[in-house]
Amino acid sequence: MTDLSPRHRSLVLAICCASMVVVVMDISIVNTALPRIHQELDASVTGLQWTIDAYTLVLAAFLLLAGSTADRVGRKRVFQIGLLAFGLGSMLCGTASGIGWLIAARAVQAVGATMLNPVAMAIIANTYTVPAERAKAIGVFGSMSGLSLALGPILGGALVDSLGWRSIFWINVPIVVVAFALTARYVPESHAPRARRFDPVGQLLVILVLGSVVYAVIESNRRGWTSPVIVGLLVVAAVAAVLLVGYETRRTDPLLELRLFRSVPFSSAILMALFALCAFGAFLFVTTLYLQHVRGMSALAAGLSLLPVGALIALLSPYTGKVVGTRGPRLPLLVSGTALALGGLLSLTIGPTTALVAVLAIYLFFGVFQGTINPPITNTAVSGMPRSMAGVATSLASAGRQTGTTLGVAIAGTMLGSVSDGTSFTDSARAVWWLVLGLGVGITALGLLSTTPWAKTTAERAAALFEEIEGAVPAGGGRTGTVTGRR
Repeated sequence: MTDLSPRHRSLVLAICCASMVVVVMDISIVNTALPRIHQELDASVTGLQWTIDAYTLVLAAFLLLAGSTADRVGRKRVFQIGLLAFGLGSMLCGTASGIGWLIAARAVQAVGATMLNPVAMAIIANTYTVPAERAKAIGVFGSMSGLSLALGPILGGALVDSLGWRSIFWINVPIVVVAFALTARYVPESHAPRARRFDPVGQLLVILVLGSVVYAVIESNRRGWTSPVIVGLLVVAAVAAVLLVGYETRRTDPLLELRLFRSVPFSSAILMALFALCAFGAFLFVTTLYLQHVRGMSALAAGLSLLPVGALIALLSPYTGKVVGTRGPRLPLLVSGTALALGGLLSLTIGPTTALVAVLAIYLFFGVFQGTINPPITNTAVSGMPRSMAGVATSLASAGRQTGTTLGVAIAGTMLGSVSDGTSFTDSARAVWWLVLGLGVGITALGLLSTTPWAKTTAERAAALFEEIEGAVPAGGGRTGTVTGRR
């Protein structure tokens, strides 16, 4: 890639961040519209869960395919296709006549989204070739994820109250049009040095694992965990997971690059991404329903109640990126995990009549958590990896986030069930807050583990392995003795 001027690189970063904002915001912005969608489309709680999870499930299932495809056929090209598909899906959402049509349109929207964020991160990694500059750029890009999630309910509340719930989807269209034009003009094309072959079997197995687990969790509230359907889905997921591991370890170019997980920091980053977004997805789902259903707030008032969360994320994320670049990820990860655990613990005290000031003060812990978690996770996922693996590595990190969000919403919805009165709601929500507390403890532990000297040694060994493989395998993806036994 030809060296770009600092201004040109900054513009590429801004375009990529814009894609992050619209894709991630469409996860949280819908939460604010759920009560209105429930009324106008006569949707059940399960239908509301699927309105969110159809989007995040498709994201999680196809992110790996999008990343590897972009590495092979061109990141700019795939990014532009993703923008068009996302815009089309947004228009279909805005015209949906029933909850089923809305869920289907959300899936179309997500197909486009799979081609944006992981590909955008790979574009950034190849645009910023100096490690220190790349770390800062990735920190900025990663911070947009948490900021978008937090600002979604605020913007969504304003749009729902003023223009109706359909406007939250229509607003994406002009943004996509502008981003497409700027991409065509300013984003350079890039490919991985060695093309990775398509892996249809691996893709099918990933869909079976994620789809079966999420469907089982969502439907368990209605059918029960002992239902033959639920048990069958969990068995399918388990068998598919075993087959996936066995099959992928024998491929030269696997969809799920298991060799990346030999790096403890990388493995920890994926788990922390899953834990973090599971917690934040559950927080947003429960909080939006609590503020509107239990406390009777309007969509806008509920969104504004989360403004302190968004403000903290906006303030802390850039600073966190600088800390990661100068001091490493340990401190931000410990702060984030501790804040999440405290937020979950204090949320156990929230009831229908708890003073709003106290509730908003508790929400501040979630702002600290989200403002300090994304930059270290994002940077850890790609640090030390060869540039040719940027698309695959970032896709796995993004898949961890989306899987976490999907499970967070599914689990929270299952724990809440169909309760509607204030006391029953807050009593049921305590199970969610215990889960959030445990996830915070898990992030803290992984933050400590992933930053030990031993963990750094495993990352160096994994990077050396990929450099050896890249030097041994020709550009056409042919086989050599280095990868004997893989197909």
